[in-house]
Amino acid sequence: VARYEQQHRPVGFGDVVLFRSDYSDKYYRPLPEGRRFIADILDRKAPGYPDPDPDCMEFLGQRGVLTLGTDSASMGPLPNLAEPTHYAGLKYGMIWTEGATNLGKLPPTGAFYCLLGPKHEGGPYGEGRAFSIVGGDLPKRLIESCKHKRAIDLSPTLSPRLPLTHPGVGTGEHRQTYLKVDFLYSEYLDMWHHGHLMDAMAGTHLVPPSYALPPTQEKVDYAPEVRGWLEEYEQKHGPRGISSQTTEQIPLDWTCGEARVIDVRHLVGTTDASHWPASPEITVALIQADEAKHGPIRAGDIVIFHTGHVGKHLQPAPDDSGLWLDPLGGKTEGWPAPGPDTIVYLKEKGIRCVASDAPDLGGVDPQRALMTYWALGSRDMVGVEFLVNVGEIPKDAYFLFAAVKIRNCHGGPGRAIVLY
Repeated sequence: VARYEQQHRPVGFGDVVLFRSDYSDKYYRPLPEGRRFIADILDRKAPGYPDPDPDCMEFLGQRGVLTLGTDSASMGPLPNLAEPTHYAGLKYGMIWTEGATNLGKLPPTGAFYCLLGPKHEGGPYGEGRAFSIVGGDLPKRLIESCKHKRAIDLSPTLSPRLPLTHPGVGTGEHRQTYLKVDFLYSEYLDMWHHGHLMDAMAGTHLVPPSYALPPTQEKVDYAPEVRGWLEEYEQKHGPRGISSQTTEQIPLDWTCGEARVIDVRHLVGTTDASHWPASPEITVALIQADEAKHGPIRAGDIVIFHTGHVGKHLQPAPDDSGLWLDPLGGKTEGWPAPGPDTIVYLKEKGIRCVASDAPDLGGVDPQRALMTYWALGSRDMVGVEFLVNVGEIPKDAYFLFAAVKIRNCHGGPGRAIVLY
């Protein structure tokens, strides 16, 4: 670290110090070759990975550095210094990334670094997505926002007590509910080590093109009713596309950009109860009216619909029916949602990502919902659903979302924030 400072600059508060050895780039491989990443080291069949020792953590902590990262499998040298290294950093309140990769592509200084992961309730650690932004003026802008703590969290806390996943319209049709799974009790930490059993669309999540599209042109055996919907859709919007583009293939610049919030809360209460289940439609005319008032939507913007639905109805039992169950069952109005015409219009404006603080972008009418997702995927667009705190987003905020990088995932839990 001292040699780095002589070559570049002193490190201090607000810096993210990343330790690069290219270890994960070389050894994170499919099994059995991948045993070299961790298992062979623990079995003393291979030398350990390079990492800072407790003295280095003390040095950084005294400098005010609170965020670190390593491209090794864990923080701290094996076999005897991993735990002391953790304690040396944690006593300063440090957090860090383990198992990063591609650090060789970053400049020695000046890049913006971010780790975004699902916000698990009571989690002592958690999976996440690490990425960096380099070049131009954007890194400096985002770094300044972070140093001055100008950030708004747009993702709810994930808890088994909350209705985070679609319950389905009928019995047995629900998605996997979010569960915390304890598997090992640590007596000296007085803590259960745990994992989570969760749906790919629990809480804030990504909707990639492959979510609603088949991977090939091979005929899909849709139900007769859905075949009729597809015929109607294609007559108006052209052929439904195909896609095998799952979560790990979505470029990060599709889900990061200037935030463009469109307030659609005035639509709440505009449907006739006799027609429920129904969602008020976010139309092209509504988008154009917003543009007339606030300026045109710019290519690359992240368009965020502010419905207020999740913020109002995300409640634990017994008050949990207002988010999903009552709207889907026709007991209350559905949340505002765009139709396929709106998605087509946004694509023409150069938009790649559409987000909402509603449970999903489809709404409660299954036909319109499927058409919306067909339009989204067929135009190589993605959605980010289940946001919160959208009403707090100020002007000129920058939206950042990253899903956990899971191979062949047709959804993708993640974390959304804005910096301003």
